[in-house]
Amino acid sequence: MEQQRATLAAIAQAAGVSVPTVSKVLNGRADVAPATRQRVQTLLDERGYTARRSSRPAHRAHLIDLVLRDLGSPWAMQIIDGVEELAYRAGFGVVVSAVHGRHRSRPDRRWTEQLADRRCDGVLLVLSDLSTSQRGQLDELGIPVVIIDPAGHPPVDIPSVGATNWAGGLTATDHLIGLGHRRVAVIGGPPTVPCSRARVDGYRAAMNAAGLRVPSGYVRTGDFTASSGYRETNALLDLARPPTAVFACADEMAMGAYEALYERGLRVPDDLSIVGFDDLDAARWAVPPLTTVRQPLTEMAAMATRMLLSLVGGEELGSHRLELATPLVVRHSTRQLP
Repeated sequence: MEQQRATLAAIAQAAGVSVPTVSKVLNGRADVAPATRQRVQTLLDERGYTARRSSRPAHRAHLIDLVLRDLGSPWAMQIIDGVEELAYRAGFGVVVSAVHGRHRSRPDRRWTEQLADRRCDGVLLVLSDLSTSQRGQLDELGIPVVIIDPAGHPPVDIPSVGATNWAGGLTATDHLIGLGHRRVAVIGGPPTVPCSRARVDGYRAAMNAAGLRVPSGYVRTGDFTASSGYRETNALLDLARPPTAVFACADEMAMGAYEALYERGLRVPDDLSIVGFDDLDAARWAVPPLTTVRQPLTEMAAMATRMLLSLVGGEELGSHRLELATPLVVRHSTRQLP
């Protein structure tokens, strides 16, 4: 085969493995099965593959690239805090990048080029993913990736840190049912986002286990923002038989629900009990303080940073998939029905 066609992707396809696996063999990583390593190495030798060393950093810049979808949210601030603190103690700087475009789920092509220019050591992706081409480029550059709160189902060879979203949705709904609520609605996030689907599925499981019917109008779709929580709560309140309780799958949507009730002269929890998800700082200072499922965002970010620093140092990870617990934090936005 001609030299220019001896790409990582072509070798991976011929070997029946992923591009990152070929990259691991090239970089002498230990976490590849001996038979797989031999098969890949044979193909590399046969096809005369030579790694493009000129594209790799000449030396480490001690930089981590953190990619978020929304830099302005308090959710993002907790992630940044978790990454920056640990990176600072390890002697690494953090470059924060945004995914530009409201409906985009991955950074654009320029981002990959910029990574090479600044000799980035590793990447943390938050609620975003990479194209096949981008993954191939990062593998060529020898830049490891860890995903925080995956937006999709992450490839098996990319480590990720998430939360027990299904269990959190179940716990939130069980709490409301335990208070005597039978008409419980849910405001989910985008159905294309796995963490949102998992929270709504947890809600459905709790309702089914309690033998409670879920009217179609009780399952609403937001986008994790306060404005969508406001909009969907108004839609629920306009129903002929409105719910007595709402599980909002994000604290920001719960804040929108508060506003919808306030404008109608209604009160939380007297007229509607509300449970959120995230436990952002604002949840404690809401009036009344918000009962919510705690997503340990700062801890998730710190754990992902530890994993990334281990990969940067050439260490093998004990586990590629971690999920942190999501306990319920009971405050004053829910009440027992008579």
